[in-house]
Amino acid sequence: MENHRFRRFPAPTFAVLVCAAVACLATGGWAAGPPVEAAANMAAATGGGPITAGRMVRFGDGVGYLVEPATPGRHAAVIVIQEWWGLNGWVKQQARRLARRGYVALAPDLYHGKVATTPQQAMQLMRGFDVRRGLQDLESAYDYLWRNPRVAKGQIGEIGWCFGGGMAARFAERQPMLKACVIYYGDLPSKGLGLIRCPVLGNFGGADRVVTPARAQAFARALRAHGVVVNVKIYPGMPHAFAHLQTAAGVAATKDAWARTIGFFQAHLRGQ
Repeated sequence: MENHRFRRFPAPTFAVLVCAAVACLATGGWAAGPPVEAAANMAAATGGGPITAGRMVRFGDGVGYLVEPATPGRHAAVIVIQEWWGLNGWVKQQARRLARRGYVALAPDLYHGKVATTPQQAMQLMRGFDVRRGLQDLESAYDYLWRNPRVAKGQIGEIGWCFGGGMAARFAERQPMLKACVIYYGDLPSKGLGLIRCPVLGNFGGADRVVTPARAQAFARALRAHGVVVNVKIYPGMPHAFAHLQTAAGVAATKDAWARTIGFFQAHLRGQ
């Protein structure tokens, strides 16, 4: 049996992980509070197959929101990693969207019951965040899915936005059995990239002053140099956190990024 235990080495410093959120707040990002999906994206979220009612489950010392396809049999699974707000309604919505596409979706609660409603509250939660514990929560979520009889053995990927995108990149360094990693404008590590084995998809904004196009492109080049399959797209004119824009251009970019995400998971978790 393959060993799916994650690699244990020093966690990234707090300063590295939160710098993107600090910059986002400083430049006026998230000024209106937590994201609310645009009506066009809400309509798209209702497509797909039937799903079970979402419920909170416990794994190790962590908890998370679990939602599954209602169809019988085993399914590939995706770990859904929150933004800096916490496990709020928007993150649960993304988990349900994935479940409708046929994936068992598990969104760990990395803040353990706390959810921010203002950028100031989100920053406070970030400052108190224990990166090492967060990575352990992600590993516990992975173990839960690995042992779940509804999950196709070993067919587990991850997705994260902003703070969650940065955590996804760092968890990919530590969990060699991940099959796919999707990063939406997450803070990108510069070390440890040689430890990433799974294919990586990145969606970034061309006008992002937090995770700049230059950083995203350098990340992609570094992964390719290590032999990792990587697909990064820069959306012209899109700022950080563009998946929440309700402008026509923002909705179009978000729709395209989601289609890329679903296609990527189909290719690397289902082999389609």
